[in-house]
Parts: sequence; C-alpha cells; structure tokens
Amino acid sequence: MTPLIEVRDIGKTYGSVIALRDVSTVVNAGEVTCVLGDNGAGKSTLIKVLAGVHQHDRGKFLVEGEEITFSSPREALDRGIATVYQDLAVVPLMSVWRNFFLGSEPTVGFGPFKFLDRKKGRAITKSALAEMGIDLRDVEQPVGTLSGGERQCVAIARAVHFGAKVLILDEPTAALGVKQAGVVLKYVAQARDRGLGVVLITHNPHHAYPVGDRFLLLKRGRPLGCYEKPEITLEELTRQMAGGAELEALAHELRGVAG
Repeated sequence: MTPLIEVRDIGKTYGSVIALRDVSTVVNAGEVTCVLGDNGAGKSTLIKVLAGVHQHDRGKFLVEGEEITFSSPREALDRGIATVYQDLAVVPLMSVWRNFFLGSEPTVGFGPFKFLDRKKGRAITKSALAEMGIDLRDVEQPVGTLSGGERQCVAIARAVHFGAKVLILDEPTAALGVKQAGVVLKYVAQARDRGLGVVLITHNPHHAYPVGDRFLLLKRGRPLGCYEKPEITLEELTRQMAGGAELEALAHELRGVAG
C-alpha cells in the first residue's frame, strides 16, 4: 500500500536555527500517525511543511508516492491534505452552517443574481455532522456558542465533507477538559475508520495512545523514534515524552534534597 504521505529524512532550517532534522514517518489511509513532543520539539514546523505553509530544505516529501514540494496551503488542500489548526478557522458570530462552508457556500441563481441557498446549506451541514455522529439542535446557532470540543468536531466534519484524504489536527485536545477531549478523540477515530489518514499533533501521550497506530516522538527538531503501536507501551511512550533518563535523574536529585 502506497502511503498517503511519506517524509524521508526531512529537514528545515531558519537561518542558523535547525527546526527539523532527519525526520521520517508515513501516514497511511485508515491509520492515525501521532506526532508527540514538548514545546519547541518541531511539531508545528513539521505540520506546516505537510500543509504547504513552509517548504522543507532537505529530505523527501512524497504524496501518494509522488515527490512534491508545495508552494502554498491551497496546493496541499487540492491534493486532499486538510489542516485543522489549534486556534480553528471559525467566525464565532457566524452560524454553524456558514462556518461549515466558509467561502464555498451553495448558491442559487446566475451571474449577478446569485443568492445564498440557505436551505441547502443547512441541510448539507446537518447531514454531514450527523454522519460523523454530531447531533446539533440548530445549525443556525452561532458557532461561538458551541463548546471547544464541538467546534473541533465541526472543523473535522467540514474537512471530511470536502474530500480530505489526510486530516492534520494541531493539538485538538490541548485546551479541553477530560470529557470534551474524549469526544474529539472519538471523532478522530471515526475519521480514521472512514479511511482517512490522520496526523494527530499532541503533547499528551494519554490522548495519543488510544487512537494512534504510529507514534513519532520529536525533541528539539530531531526524532527520538518512530514506533508502531505493538512496539511501544503507553508507559514507555510517556517515559520518553517526559524525558526518560533526564526525569529519572531529576527524581533522584529531588529525593536527595528531600532527604
């Protein structure tokens, strides 16, 4: 099976600053590839390369087996790579269905006599959300009245509806409580089960492990390892994320201070 996305020894520098070095992983259809790391690990740089915001300096970036360098996010979107950023591209005072389309609204009429087809827009939005298991009472309500988890789910459903093959999620559970995070992870699993390749960016191994099939760990722009799920336990994933030996040395030092 040809991966939807593959990066081989990808690298990115900003002047003398090395943001990424020798990073390799794959994103397959129907799988979740989790990218984990602390602040400054290079997660944001990696997704910006995948999303066409920045271009890599070295290594290979392949989309469905074809080596490529995107010059804009529009090119990535045209190849089926949709990115949902942490701050979400939504207009809080605009209705749910208008946010669902946001620039691609259905219209009726011709030429200068085109008007929004509100009935069609509402029906498509409600249907698309229902397919993802999201039941909103009223798609006319402002999206700003939804919870953080519900807004993330609307953004995921929007990407799925508009034909994304790869869904990149930038820290979708970062600002959410336990229950809302669980709801978002459920929809991540649903997107995977519909055959999408999902890239889940997170610093929380407890959110990544239940839905992940592959785990890429980054530290200061360099890979600590890339593991298939059977190759690593949640405990080991957490240990590596927390710094492993560094954390153990700190615990030893603190025990000495306490003693």
